[in-house]
Formats: sequence, C-alpha cells, structure tokens
Amino acid sequence: MLRLPKFEVATPKSVGEAIALLAEAGPSAVVLAGGTDLLPNLKHELATPELVVSLGAIRELAGIRLADDGTLAIGAMTTLETVASSELVRARAPALAQAASLVAGPQLRTMGTLGGNVLLDTRCQWINQSYFWRSALGFCLKKDGTKCHVVEGGKKCVAAASNDTAPALMTLGASLALEGPSGKRSVALDDFWVADGIYNKKLAHAELLVEVRIPPLPQGHRGAYGKLRERASIDFPLLGIAARLDVGTDQRVAHADVVVTALAAQPRRVKLVAETLRGVPIDEHELAHAENATLETSAFGRAVRSIAELAEKQCHPLPNVPGDADWRQAMVPVFVRRTLLAAARRAGPVHAD
Repeated sequence: MLRLPKFEVATPKSVGEAIALLAEAGPSAVVLAGGTDLLPNLKHELATPELVVSLGAIRELAGIRLADDGTLAIGAMTTLETVASSELVRARAPALAQAASLVAGPQLRTMGTLGGNVLLDTRCQWINQSYFWRSALGFCLKKDGTKCHVVEGGKKCVAAASNDTAPALMTLGASLALEGPSGKRSVALDDFWVADGIYNKKLAHAELLVEVRIPPLPQGHRGAYGKLRERASIDFPLLGIAARLDVGTDQRVAHADVVVTALAAQPRRVKLVAETLRGVPIDEHELAHAENATLETSAFGRAVRSIAELAEKQCHPLPNVPGDADWRQAMVPVFVRRTLLAAARRAGPVHAD
C-alpha cells in the first residue's frame, strides 16, 4: 500500500492568508484544492512537501456568477460536478459543462475543482508510477533523472497536458484571474501555457488561480467536447477535442474553433478551422435528420471533413500516455468530425463507441 509522506497542513480562511503561507514556505509548500490528483502524486513521491496549503476553507473561491457585463465567472474551487450540472454553464458554455462532466468519475467530480483541473500537472506513463518503479528505470527528465523514455535522446520533457476543461475554455476565449505576492493579474488562457512537460504554466509559486472568466458569447454559440479513453469513466483522456461553432442569424458559420489536448505538454489549437468554416451554411433540418455519412455530402459536412484532415496532419500523438499512439492518431480525425457535428447539433459529449 502506498502511504502519504509526512507533512504539515494549513487551512487559511482567505486568499491573502494562503498567499502569505506559500510565500513564506517557498518551494517546500504545495497547494491542495480537491486533492484528487495531488494526493496520489504525493503517495508516488512525485512531490515531497513540508507544508500543504488547503484552499477548502476559502469560501470566496467557490461559486458561479454572471457579471454585469455578461462575463461568466467561476471560482477556482467550484467543484467539477457543480460546473457540469449548472444550467448557467450549460446554456452559455456547453463545451465546458460537457468537459467537466467527463472528468474522472462521479465521486471524484464532487471533490475535484475547476481550478485544479485547469492547473493539472502534466502526465506521462513513465512518471505517474511509484517511486520504486521509477527508480528501476533511472527516473526521467521530469523528476530526478536525465533521460526521456518517450523520445529517445530527447532533451525536453513531453509529458502531456491531460486537463479536459482547458481546451473547452480555450475555445471560449477564457481568461484566468490570478493573485500572488505581487498583486492581481489577468491572463488569457491561450497565453498561459509553456511547451514544457516539466512545468507547463506561467504561474509563480505563491500565485493562486482565483477565478476563471468566460466573456459573453454570441447568441448563436454552440459547443461540444469529445473524449477518447479506454474506460467510460475514471480515465484521463487519451485524446480530448473541444469544438466551437458560432452561427449567425443567416444560418452561416460566423466563427469556429477546435482545440485538442492530451497529445503534448500544452493544449493545441487546430490551425485554419475558422477560415475553413467561416460563411459555410448550416441546414438545421439536415443536421437533425441526416445520418453522418449522408451529411458529409453537404457544404457543412465537406468543411468538417476538411478540418478533420487538417487535424490529422497537425496532431502527432506520442507514447507519453497509455494507449497505442498509432490508434490515438487514427482517432484524431474521427473525434474532430464527431465533436464538430455534436456542436452543430447542440448534442451531448462525444464518447468512444
């Protein structure tokens, strides 16, 4: 049985108190949100802190509100279950609600938080193991070693971003409200990532994610999330696809976006999606009644197929997470196509058959 190492626990009552504790303790402290990812990592000795700062008692960090300017603001400590079941989130940001609903399983979603998922550590099948297992391999670039077991001779860690909510939030143009010893700042989620599997975030040690903010979206906004995994629950994504479609009053696509995750150290946007779909007409009757194979003969279906082909060319899965990399590569165009069609139809999340 894997046991937790010894550490002190602090339960601050305010954001300022939490920041002060983290700043004083330095690198020997870690932040605890829902704990669904941190606690297993502590048992694996991926981190060995002297102090764990729990955010559970800071009430101001939880909740969903609609600001006067139409911004949807979600506290970092809001549980994933709350995000997934919120009628406000479902109506305004359907891809986010779907992504949150597919994280782990029901029990973990009642503990896991939106902030924790956004800030999820990168994962790799060569490091998310016990200390004994890792030591037998001589460790790796991400911790304690000098060798990459994914890319032979690799000098840069390629552990994968595996947070389901991040790509959905990127398609929504979300930003993060951060607070630290130097004060408050806001950063667009697009600008938050670093292409480094060891630490892929522009977040200082004593800085906290306070709130996730989603700007007002057009009346014709539609979104969906697709997740490839071997089991229908619990598993991290082998591939995650977030899709956005904004449909104008003329029933033509005004804007579109596709972001993928679980392939590299940061979520990635598929290029040329907006240009390919902009102005393409959508036939609601056809969407509702045509089979997918038949739908692909329409202008919208042909554009979706083109985007699926673009995604296949741009996305290159590595053997950094469980699951055959060639199979994951083959699933890229399949899931891009299915997720875009689900968004167009205002359907639910996309699963593997």
